[in-house]
Amino acid sequence: MAEDVSTPDLSTLSFEDALRALEQIVRRLESGDVPLDESISLYAQGEELRKRCADRLQAAEARIAKLTVDANGAVTGAQPFGAD
Repeated sequence: MAEDVSTPDLSTLSFEDALRALEQIVRRLESGDVPLDESISLYAQGEELRKRCADRLQAAEARIAKLTVDANGAVTGAQPFGAD
């Protein structure tokens, strides 16, 4: 009997939940026990989850601040990630 292949609402998934859902899809696909049509659907869902995770990581990276320190090791300021 096939499991329910419902598409989660990506806008409400946390990064961790999206990653867990993607891992579950990968496990199911790797098992080899999924019919072709369901495999195609799972693959499409997995791709959407992958994109969601990549977008969330990119957004998090953009928020990371590069701390600047003085000779004594005291924090003197911060710059946006990648700003040199």
